[in-house]
Amino acid sequence: MLPHLNAQQIRTALPWPALIAALRLAFTQDIQAPPRHVHPIGTDPASVLLLMPVWQAQRHLGVKLVMVAPDNPRHDLPTVHSIFLLFDAATGVPIAMLDGEELTLRRTAASSALAATWLAREDSQTLLMVGTGALAPAMAAAHAAVRPLRRILVWGRHPEKSKDAAKRICEQLQGDGLNANVETVEVSGLEAAAATADIICCATTSKSPILHAAWLAPGTHVDLVGGFRPDMREADDALMGSASLFVDTCAGALAEAGDLLQPIANGTLKRESICAELADLAHGRHAGRTNASEITVFKSVGTALEDLCAAELAWSSWRVNVTATD
Repeated sequence: MLPHLNAQQIRTALPWPALIAALRLAFTQDIQAPPRHVHPIGTDPASVLLLMPVWQAQRHLGVKLVMVAPDNPRHDLPTVHSIFLLFDAATGVPIAMLDGEELTLRRTAASSALAATWLAREDSQTLLMVGTGALAPAMAAAHAAVRPLRRILVWGRHPEKSKDAAKRICEQLQGDGLNANVETVEVSGLEAAAATADIICCATTSKSPILHAAWLAPGTHVDLVGGFRPDMREADDALMGSASLFVDTCAGALAEAGDLLQPIANGTLKRESICAELADLAHGRHAGRTNASEITVFKSVGTALEDLCAAELAWSSWRVNVTATD
């Protein structure tokens, strides 16, 4: 039977330091990640099947299958379901099946934390988490793994959801073995909170800017994780036009990220304004932040390279644990 790694096994197999280090190496390697396939299912255009293939010759091949079913909340089911299938690239033999949701949460957060090692000030102590969804705890924990955070502020449109997210972040920090003394609180004023933050992480589904350049203090690092479609926005034109911009991949960001595509379309931003992508930082072709007062922005839309890297590490770690207990 094909081994299946569930969400808890993936969390255990992917501690933040190991996953971040593995991603840093992966972004320097020859890994092929073609554009994802999008197939509408039925009459609702929002109901889609996503196929994300990725491979590294003579190592592994993987495919993430994602099903988006927008009517699911009416049936008390998650909107998104996904799995990742891992194969031997040379023989085509299936190796394992992994929980796609947890794999995606973990690799997305770790990629932002990896970027922050070059882009966030080393003395960053306050993180503002904008958004209260499933990504919020992982994003906060990953950033806490690379910077000495003392406070995590949580803002959402609904106070009760902000309070719940703050609680889940605390639980995530403890579960991941991170600093349990980090103060985690929900906040009601986004502008005031942004002015005090060293790192601002946005993981929302907003279709209009919610973060404004005028609010930010010098030296802030902004991590934009939402806005994964051209019609979505998290940062205003002034922020995108004045900050030092970095992306996970230019191909993905310039095809999908509304935070880039919309200001490019209205003339406030040029494609050439992007300083570097993660591969440039990992290879040392760009140093990242240049001074303590610089405002930096990292925009990610995700890449299957990250899925393969996380799946390989989880599979390897799981095998070691299984062998040790046999």
